[in-house]
Amino acid sequence: MSEKTISKADDTNAAETNGIETSAGTSRKSVGDSRASDAKSGDGGVSRRRFVQAVGASGVAAGLTAGPVGAVTQQGTTVQWVADSDLKDNQQVVTQALRDAGLSGDIQLDIVAGSNVTDDVRAQFQQWLSAGRNKPDIMRMDSGWTIPFIARDQLLNLSQNLPQEVLDIVNNEYFEASVSTAKGDDGDLYGVPLYPDFPTMQYRKDLVEDAGFDPEGNNWATESITWQEFSEVTRTVMDQNQNLDYGYTFQAAVYEGLSCCDFNEFMSGFGGAYFGGLDNLFGPIGDRPVTVNEQQVIDSIRMIRTFIHGEDDQYALDGYRGGISPQAVLQWTENPSLAPFTNDNAVMHRNWPYAIVQNGTQDNFGQDLGVMPIPYAVPSNEAQYEGTGGPSAALGGWHNTVNPNSQNQEAAFEVLRALTDDNVQLTIFEEIGWLPPKRALFDSERAANVPVIGRYIDTLRVAGENAIPRPVTVVWPQESTRIAQQVNSAYSRDGNPEQAMTQLQAQLQQIEQST
Repeated sequence: MSEKTISKADDTNAAETNGIETSAGTSRKSVGDSRASDAKSGDGGVSRRRFVQAVGASGVAAGLTAGPVGAVTQQGTTVQWVADSDLKDNQQVVTQALRDAGLSGDIQLDIVAGSNVTDDVRAQFQQWLSAGRNKPDIMRMDSGWTIPFIARDQLLNLSQNLPQEVLDIVNNEYFEASVSTAKGDDGDLYGVPLYPDFPTMQYRKDLVEDAGFDPEGNNWATESITWQEFSEVTRTVMDQNQNLDYGYTFQAAVYEGLSCCDFNEFMSGFGGAYFGGLDNLFGPIGDRPVTVNEQQVIDSIRMIRTFIHGEDDQYALDGYRGGISPQAVLQWTENPSLAPFTNDNAVMHRNWPYAIVQNGTQDNFGQDLGVMPIPYAVPSNEAQYEGTGGPSAALGGWHNTVNPNSQNQEAAFEVLRALTDDNVQLTIFEEIGWLPPKRALFDSERAANVPVIGRYIDTLRVAGENAIPRPVTVVWPQESTRIAQQVNSAYSRDGNPEQAMTQLQAQLQQIEQST
């Protein structure tokens, strides 16, 4: 779940596709919630393209002609690419950038605006792939649910098909956390990140400075503060601005966004984890420790209880200022939690990049909008598990995958190759707002000059470097539901953090062992 795409928890009309039926869904068009071990870069064997070029195999090679930049294209091929309305609305400028990157004029793009509801997109792809349909050729898949498609052997292995130079770019230059969510157990690549999505903490810089704090002098933009300091700042600003109803707004409803993202960040920032270290994020199912009942996880829940219920709460965590978040967060998803901040009624707000674009315009806060990485409780070098501690940011974003039944695979590979071009990625960032999947582009002058969000590109780069994926496996949907229920209950006034996590540990162990 990520920018401009939502889960069933937010309600709006699903978009109709052109020539492809899609599941109906109701959801608000907003952001939603949307694995990090080193894996081989797909150097085991000759790529499919090179094999075809070498032996002139029938069928696939029939009618192929050489295109620019070493491309092998099919005369008059139309690649159908299911994405979203943003890409479709910008098809002309994106296509031109792809042409400039060497995409053959013989390859035409048919960009289809799929549903805005990520759950409906997943269900539609599952239906099409199970039926063996040869369309669409390229599918834009949520990084939060690509791995189950890989586990079911429903996606084309790109490590066996893309040229080695393209694989090297993806494996070596893209954000590692994002790439890890597009790989199988064998370490092979099955998707190419189209864009990542990283949450940050937005804040009223003008009010914070008026309260005597110095976010610029202390470099909050790239050096995150601790949750203790965060609570102190927020409480102080609230006390000095009696017109503000809220201090810190975020998302803690019973939905995917809590389990994948907000709770994942709180827990990771304390050094906690669902299944121990990052090596266990994607399995093996049933053979990894369930660690949600450990003290650092419980302490992260006690901190949020302090924020919501105050320092007198029976489970409050010492050293943290309380009463800075409303009980309404227990029902809030992205847009409801955003509204108070946008309406000048909150100090701090956690959300995705789309909210920066909205709040950073001159019509809203302009330069008075501050953005920093998510706060943390313990530094990464003091955390028990590798990859936790420090300013952990939940990973969102989307990948491009190839339909194994496609009859236009070679042309699809050319589209994926062109999408790795720097200019293409920066053009998409400028026109649509999708963050580049290449780390180095965050340091470019063009990225910094993108209106509004370019001001905060350094913060987003830090978030990307500290991104932590949800532990997606084929059993994650079951586990995510239990997590959201138990965590929401533990945050509520009558909840018991230790008891809730003990119950959750038992539930997760049962799911793991029943697979």
